[in-house]
Amino acid sequence: MVSAVFHSPLETAPARSERASAPKDAKSQTVAVTTGSPLAKRLASVFWLAVLPPVLGLGLLALLWELVSVGTGSSIPSPAETFKQAVVLFSDPFYSKGPNDQGVGWNVLSSLKRVAMGFGMAALVGIPLGFMIGRFGFLSRMFNPLISLLRPVSPLAWLPIGLLVFKGANPAAIWTIFICSIWPMIINTAVGVQRVPQDYMNVARVLNLSEWKIFTKILFPAVLPYMLTGVRLAVGTAWLVIVAAEMLTGGVGIGFWIWDEWNNLNVKNIIIAIFVIGIVGLVLEFALIKLATAFTFEEVKS
Repeated sequence: MVSAVFHSPLETAPARSERASAPKDAKSQTVAVTTGSPLAKRLASVFWLAVLPPVLGLGLLALLWELVSVGTGSSIPSPAETFKQAVVLFSDPFYSKGPNDQGVGWNVLSSLKRVAMGFGMAALVGIPLGFMIGRFGFLSRMFNPLISLLRPVSPLAWLPIGLLVFKGANPAAIWTIFICSIWPMIINTAVGVQRVPQDYMNVARVLNLSEWKIFTKILFPAVLPYMLTGVRLAVGTAWLVIVAAEMLTGGVGIGFWIWDEWNNLNVKNIIIAIFVIGIVGLVLEFALIKLATAFTFEEVKS
C-alpha cells in the first residue's frame, strides 16, 4: 500500500505534463489557423479579382490574334512572330541612322515633345479662360456659343489651317494638339468655378476680399479637382490626335513611323507600335488619375 501510494504520483506525472501541454499546443494551432486564414483569403481575393481577369483578357486577345493570323494566311503576323520582332526592335530603341531612320524610342519622344508643347500652350490659355468664363456671367454668355460651335469640330480639320498659317509640319501638328486640348480644360474649369458654393462667395463679399484673394483662397482650391479632370481628358485627346496628325505631316514621330512601316509593308512593327501607343497612353492616364485623386476631397456625410 505504501509503495502504491509512493509510486502513483511518479507514474502519473508524465500524463499530467502531457495534459498540461495539450491545451498550449491546441492554442498555438488555433492561433496559427486564425492568423493564416485571413491572409490566405486576401491572397485568394487578390488573385481572383486583380490577377486572373487581366491574365484571361490578355490570353483571349492572344487567342483571337492567333486565329486571325491563321485565318488570313499569315498576312497578319502571329503573336509569337511579333514578340520576336519586338525583342529585336527594343534591343536598340534609340538608334539613329538619319532623319528618316530612327529607333522607336526617338519617335515616341518626338511625339511626346509635340504633345507637351501643344498641351502646355493650351493649359496656359484654357485654364485662365475657364476661370474667367466661370466667374463672370457676361463672359460665359459671350464664349458659350463659340465653344459650342468649335468644340465638335474634328481636330484634324484644323491641320490644314495650321499648315497654311505656320508653313511647317511640326508647328502645324503642335497647333492641332493645342486646339484639341484647350476645350476640355476650358469647360471643366468653368464648370468647377460655377459649382463653388454661393456661401463661399457671400463670405468673400462680406469680408470685401479682392479678386486675387477670391481666386487664391476660394476658387483655386475648390476648382482644382475639376481642373485636373480637364487636364486628364486633354492629355488623352492630345495623345490620340498626334498619331493621326503625324501620319499626315510626316517627320519624326510614332504616327509617321507607323505610316513609314506600312509603306515598307512591315506589319509586325505596325502592331508593335499600336501596343507602344496604348502603353504610353495608359501610363499618362494612370499618372494623371493619381494626380487628380490626390487633390480630390470627398464630402463627409453625417
